[in-house]
Amino acid sequence: QVQLVESGGDSVQAGGSLRLSCAASGDTSSTRHMGWFRQAPGEKREGVVCIFTRGGGLYYADSVKGRFTISQDNATNTLYLQMNSLKADDTAMYYCAATKWFNDPRTYCASDRDHLSDWGQGTQVTVSS
Repeated sequence: QVQLVESGGDSVQAGGSLRLSCAASGDTSSTRHMGWFRQAPGEKREGVVCIFTRGGGLYYADSVKGRFTISQDNATNTLYLQMNSLKADDTAMYYCAATKWFNDPRTYCASDRDHLSDWGQGTQVTVSS
């Protein structure tokens, strides 16, 4: 099992930037994919960005392409999400997740099989227009 702790959420104006962090601990050696997922009130959860941690394969949702960038620091087991040009539609609770399953990051981001991942507690991002 992997323990995940997110941080960096805040309230910002549209057009602003934030960087989210996700510190991973525990059985990280078994992890194949990690990702950032978000859920706004009344909305379905969306896989925003996912990464194959063993090779760097990436998937970005169309809604964030060109604005969000995922990165990982293997030395500290930390996953980052740099969010630029934020929009009101980006307002949501952002969750970090890790899994030892799935064949590619796109499939992982699209999955609703929550029980196959370890999840953080979430960090709130609020963008005002």
